[in-house]
Amino acid sequence: MPKVYITNRGGHNHDDAKRFGELVFLTEGPVSRYSISRMYREAAYVLCDSKPEDYVVVSGLSAFMGIVCGIFAMKHKRLNFLVYKPAYKPGEEGKYLERIVMLEELLK
Repeated sequence: MPKVYITNRGGHNHDDAKRFGELVFLTEGPVSRYSISRMYREAAYVLCDSKPEDYVVVSGLSAFMGIVCGIFAMKHKRLNFLVYKPAYKPGEEGKYLERIVMLEELLK
């Protein structure tokens, strides 16, 4: 089963992302936007077992997302994103959309 990597377990509901795999949170609680080295260490540790079919949820601190995407891209030559699309009509629920970028195609 694929894993769905999320930078931080905060106040957001990620239940819809479970359709794509097991939720894996890199951190929990407050993260300083200035602790770039800590973000790198956390991401490198958690993503060491990632596989090409896993996903990254687009959320959280931009620097943390950059680090996570950089590690995932270097390891797998691709990025599998889950992007949240909010509901616009009453009674509907938001959902995650899958977006995949094949990076090897850029090198041709």
